Amino acid sequence: MWTPFGLVRHMVFFVIELQTRGVQIAGLAPDPNGPWMSQVTRNRTDCFDGFLVGKRYLIHDRDPLYTAQFTKTLAAAGGRCVKLPPKSPNLDAYAERFVRSIKSECLDRMIFFSGRHLPCVVNEHVEHDHAERNHQGIGNHLIKTRTLASPDGGQVVSRARVGGMLKYDYRSAAGRDHPYCLPIALARSTAPS
Repeated sequence: MWTPFGLVRHMVFFVIELQTRGVQIAGLAPDPNGPWMSQVTRNRTDCFDGFLVGKRYLIHDRDPLYTAQFTKTLAAAGGRCVKLPPKSPNLDAYAERFVRSIKSECLDRMIFFSGRHLPCVVNEHVEHDHAERNHQGIGNHLIKTRTLASPDGGQVVSRARVGGMLKYDYRSAAGRDHPYCLPIALARSTAPS
């Protein structure tokens, strides 16, 4: 992020549920530390709205941010940390793929000037990843399924996110458009038959 003091690197703490491939953004900070990670874990293991509630394992790399306090906080909520062996990126392939996607499709193409812009773009990419991108690991299905597709007709509608960097086309169902999409006029051939 570009600030009056120069470029500042922000870290995004995200969690992927392996069964559904769903991504949750746990936190975003310019200079995360052990107490920040513990607080984020407490927030995400809250019994009312924490998405880590009921999860048995949290697989993570060997980053020093995963402190003993982080492990204790997760254990208090019924979870257990599983640390990956050193230099083994293939064991965390789902997380590596998500990082590669968000960096190549959004973050490497933008310059951020405010603290509100970066979380907005990250959340838009996660929503695109869940609702508009097929995932090979789950049979080329969407993470969040919608009953909008019409197999035999309907107008092709396009949705653009993040200033047009992320695009998604689909057929509207029975003339109803996706609540967030704008219809695109299709060119039809008028050649005589």
